[in-house]
Amino acid sequence: MSSGVSDSEFFGEEKISKIFLKIAPPVMLAQLIQALYNIVDSLFVGKYAESGLTALSIIYPIQLLMIALAVGTGVGINTAMAARFGMGKQREAEEFAGVGTPLAAGMWFLFALICWLLMPTYAKLSTNSEEVIREVTVYGRIVCLFSFGLFLESIWTKVLQASGDMRTPMIAQIVGAVTNILLDPLLIFGMFGLPRLGIAGAAAATVAGQIIAALIVMKKGFYRPPASSLYLKRILQIFYLGIPNILMQSAYTFYIFGLNLILSTFSDQAVTALGLYYKWQTIFFIPLGSMQTCIVPVISFNYAARNLKRCRETLRTAVIFGMALMFVGTLFFEIIPTQMLRVFSSDPEVIRIGSIGFHSIGVSFIPLVTSLIFPVFFQAVGSGIKSSLLTVVRTMVLFVPLGYLFSRFGLNWFWMTFPVTETLTTLLGFGFYRMFLGKPYRKRKA
Repeated sequence: MSSGVSDSEFFGEEKISKIFLKIAPPVMLAQLIQALYNIVDSLFVGKYAESGLTALSIIYPIQLLMIALAVGTGVGINTAMAARFGMGKQREAEEFAGVGTPLAAGMWFLFALICWLLMPTYAKLSTNSEEVIREVTVYGRIVCLFSFGLFLESIWTKVLQASGDMRTPMIAQIVGAVTNILLDPLLIFGMFGLPRLGIAGAAAATVAGQIIAALIVMKKGFYRPPASSLYLKRILQIFYLGIPNILMQSAYTFYIFGLNLILSTFSDQAVTALGLYYKWQTIFFIPLGSMQTCIVPVISFNYAARNLKRCRETLRTAVIFGMALMFVGTLFFEIIPTQMLRVFSSDPEVIRIGSIGFHSIGVSFIPLVTSLIFPVFFQAVGSGIKSSLLTVVRTMVLFVPLGYLFSRFGLNWFWMTFPVTETLTTLLGFGFYRMFLGKPYRKRKA
């Protein structure tokens, strides 16, 4: 684990831009592969049946919730370990790593059980189509029941990243994604003598990729669990640090579910159009995802070392990088929205609705950078209340209520929800940041 200490020193001394250039590209590459297999998933399902695209749009919030619990818990472990490295407490860092595996197993069991029981009811809330309800139930139950690969991989990946190992998680995610991509057409369409499973095949390919990725990071990411007497204390500390991230990610589940309900009052095609936006979003949000992954250990380490100047520099560099890269996404959404939609669907109504929506959403990408990075910054410095408030305001106070309000003026107006929400959240984030700079060490970091 000595390499972990040297990597933590790297977080405290190297030029911020060089840190990003070293650790961001592997993360971005891994996320790109992940995004590609999400898109390939929808591409093959859309060719199998148009109703499958609607089913994937409906199940998407549940998948986000699952990822939020897994990754958010991993971020809590990652943050705790990075802070202990910053204070020179290697043994405590290893205790957090050791608690991760049994914690992931317990979370998977509870999540899988609840989703298996409630999946049909959830599907009926979002659509009246019996075919779509059946496909949501089939796909949802498979990806939830076999999600142990996702939970374990997420924990072990964050353990490795806390000690500076970005290469192994990158390899794991790439191999897992490639597995998914290769299995998708084989299982969906029943190629080479395999059974034709349809949307169940897409689900099977997804969980197979997750399990393969978990096996790759297991060797280095698994640590012997500490004494049972330490479990409760370490788990509480993990969730104290990880809950802002869990809340931030799981809030997406509820706001997307809410937006789906609003759009379902117009048509299933409107729900599908929103789902296709989120598929493309996974590619164009890669810069933000990588910045979020990179800045947490850097800011956490330097805040623990009471180097506020370096924390501010890290935030500033992340925002500049993020905005420059997200501008490319804005250009795509403004110039070629129709072509992007036609990749997945040939339904003229989906394309018409989505083209209008993509134009409005593209405008939101620049303020969205600070809207999403500020909560991560506050999480990294232990200001969980500010981080959580930004997330709650964005997803609960603004997104769904504004979506409902704008929808009263018509479907085209609904899409203005995105730029208005991101702008207001950014303004609140700047206000919180100014308050933080006034008294940055008011509370001692856990």
